[in-house]
Amino acid sequence: MLTITDWREISACRDSEPNLFFPIGTTGPAVDQIDAAKVICDECSVREECLSYALETNQEAGVWGGYAEDERRRLRKRWLAERRRRAS
Repeated sequence: MLTITDWREISACRDSEPNLFFPIGTTGPAVDQIDAAKVICDECSVREECLSYALETNQEAGVWGGYAEDERRRLRKRWLAERRRRAS
């Protein structure tokens, strides 16, 4: 069973340039950077664990689990709503 840190050790991005996953902005060259990061995420065996970590810890910057900041923000709102529904 993987622990919270184990997934990072086997992630597809572990040997990538970290800046690729943290573009400055969301337009111009950042669009190509986000797309390149997502290509790496698409091949990753721990993409779901990465996304879960980002949602649980409210990672606001970067590409996590194949989702850019704006996409993840919308996803997190739905994720939080679902957690609240299950808790009540």
